[in-house]
Amino acid sequence: MKEYVLDANALVRYFRRTPGFAAVENLFQQAKAGRAHLSISVVNLSEVIYVLARYFGQEQTFRYIEISRRAVESAAVSESVAMDTAILCIRYKLGLADCFAAELAMRTGATLVTADREYAKFGKQLKILALPRHSA
Repeated sequence: MKEYVLDANALVRYFRRTPGFAAVENLFQQAKAGRAHLSISVVNLSEVIYVLARYFGQEQTFRYIEISRRAVESAAVSESVAMDTAILCIRYKLGLADCFAAELAMRTGATLVTADREYAKFGKQLKILALPRHSA
């Protein structure tokens, strides 16, 4: 089974139906069929909630989060994961939430689904499924 980690922008694009949503929708279908496992760090999930609430309001956003739970597993953050993530931030000079997504993908051997080109800094140690750069 293929493993994927969703960056916040992947889930936001899915629910806003902006460029890249079809690729994420395909992953949702694969997960529901048992051919893929999708996860997202709880840190990135909080970012999704923040962004979507600005567009859809809090009530609709939480409905969307419930829908996503049918296909996407939330990954908790332990103290050791937080420390490992901080080291990634220092080493690669990326934002904290981005580093949580990268850490989860690398730890689980998953492919990171993202539109953020900054992850190229990780080189071959991070597999990426690239979504379009700009959303509407």
